[in-house]
Amino acid sequence: MDLQLIPADLRGHGLRLRTWGDDDVQTLLRAVTDPEYLRWNTHNTPVEDEAAVAELLRLRALGWARGEFATYCVTGEADGAVLGQVGLNFINWPMRCARVGYWTLPEARGRGVAGHALELLTRWAFDQLGLHRIELGHAVGHAASCRVAERGGYAAEGTLRGAMFESQRRDAFRDLHLHARLATD
Repeated sequence: MDLQLIPADLRGHGLRLRTWGDDDVQTLLRAVTDPEYLRWNTHNTPVEDEAAVAELLRLRALGWARGEFATYCVTGEADGAVLGQVGLNFINWPMRCARVGYWTLPEARGRGVAGHALELLTRWAFDQLGLHRIELGHAVGHAASCRVAERGGYAAEGTLRGAMFESQRRDAFRDLHLHARLATD
């Protein structure tokens, strides 16, 4: 029972969450090739050039239309500068559950951007989409992401063994810390 998602323009904490656009290719390429991003994230297929980023944006738009995920570009509300991303993935409509992920550009790290973006998206997902459970997973050892999860009310639930790719490898796996938040929390 997939539902079509209508992108909402989410605002708060000096941030604006909007959909990614064709004008964002260079910024997104800079983000997904940042060494710190690559330390913690490995795409299913390499995203190393503008063509791959354009395909990623096409797939995100398709995912919105299919109701499979909702990926937002996080910007400064006043200046429109891109700061990062937050999104729902693997939306399971019958179970009213999804996974959330986020990242920030180097210049936005340490400023509370990820936490505030997570808060805006979480509120929207529970209040507007009617989700019941949102899961958040990060690589074991990613202390900054763990702090964002905990501050956002995402309770630690355990460790999933071998649940994500090792940094920049698709032939080896590492453990993932699972956090979750319920609409009733």
